[in-house]
Amino acid sequence: VANEGEPTDDYSFDPEGSVSIIDNNGRRHIHREVAFSHLTPEDVPGVRITGPAGTTVAQDLEPEFVAIQGIFAYVTCQENNAVAKINIFSRKLEAIFPLGSINHAELGHAIDVSDRDDMIRIANWPVRGLFMPDGIAAYTVDTKVGRQLRRDTYFVTANEGDAREYGDYLDEARVKDLDLDPSAFPLADTLQENENLGRLNAVTTEGDIDGDGDYDQLFSFGTRSFTIFDENGTLVFDSGPMIETYLADHFPDDFNCAHDEQPSFESRSDNKGAEPESVTLGTIRGRTYAFVGLERFSGIMTFDITDPRDVSIAGFALNRDVDVEFDEDHLENFGDAGDLGPEGIDFVPADKSPNGSPLLVVANEVSGTTTIYQISVTAP
Repeated sequence: VANEGEPTDDYSFDPEGSVSIIDNNGRRHIHREVAFSHLTPEDVPGVRITGPAGTTVAQDLEPEFVAIQGIFAYVTCQENNAVAKINIFSRKLEAIFPLGSINHAELGHAIDVSDRDDMIRIANWPVRGLFMPDGIAAYTVDTKVGRQLRRDTYFVTANEGDAREYGDYLDEARVKDLDLDPSAFPLADTLQENENLGRLNAVTTEGDIDGDGDYDQLFSFGTRSFTIFDENGTLVFDSGPMIETYLADHFPDDFNCAHDEQPSFESRSDNKGAEPESVTLGTIRGRTYAFVGLERFSGIMTFDITDPRDVSIAGFALNRDVDVEFDEDHLENFGDAGDLGPEGIDFVPADKSPNGSPLLVVANEVSGTTTIYQISVTAP
């Protein structure tokens, strides 16, 4: 169990984050806590520890979701841009992996950053995305090495991104409101226009490399992708612009739309895009699939991840009617919009399914609906 330990709204009290291991075998329920109270900043280099002065590492760490593979639990610490690896048997913290960032200036990592340019523009920009994963899942892959069979473990993350806002404490701001270093950003005036990077929500606690008060690098929340890491936290695959490109190609009039109003073309381009939030895995006919919930667009994207280094899109499910118009002041059509805001996803294998077919169960936070999909696989 991931115990996030979020602070109070005014940050006057910040409980320590932790992970609980509960043995409920038989009549006795044995609860043991894996705490982080022994950690200092020096113990977690690269992990984002950014709370107000006086905040300890244990208070700052906010465990979010858990994936279990073998004897290890992999735990996302979203705001910390990290994943903790815990040995379930020994109940000890093995490692905390700092996930780093994706460079959106590089080919293969383009994003759409403006909600004010009236167009779909998935392009490269001088900004780095912090993974900040929400959901996580894990699986193993058997690889033949010579005459031996090697079993490798991987964990899969949905990189939503999340800012902290508690009372007067806020770690995000629009790029147009930041003081950019003129050497690092010689075209700052152009970049900070609303139709370019100006509207993008940036991380204010990162990027002042030389400590002189201006920003030498820009960081954003989330990467608008899902990622596969090996068991040691090394990046193996990142989906890059696959999600945004798919939505642009198949839903051009509703690209990066919101889940709380419609029409809302591009309204999320400046703020985490479609927001890949949740992920679950399932094996069908010997192949492994990742089902990624897109919180804002409200669809479920499916990827074939059988080979973690050769990933492809396998399908897309949307039980939302994007033609239904509504907003917070006009909710008379809200019930006709369908599923909005997928939050939790669970895969039911065929041998445990009531109808003998693999199923996907999706809980939708905004619409308050639960949907069960029957999964069909077309032979290649």
